Amino acid sequence: MNLIAANALKTLRLLPRAALILLVLAAPVLAVPAMRANGGSTIDAPAMRKSGVGFVLLVSLQRG
Repeated sequence: MNLIAANALKTLRLLPRAALILLVLAAPVLAVPAMRANGGSTIDAPAMRKSGVGFVLLVSLQRG
């Protein structure tokens, strides 16, 4: 009987640690559907202006 009680006590001490690890590993997986449900959370970068410098460099660096 004492061996069964010792194993049960060891399991009960391990249970909160296992639950915490499981919660930490499952949090990102559970957060993905919540982020997809909210369509207004996307932040876009401003569009880059095209200045045409690449074409000027290409023409000026050609050997004649």
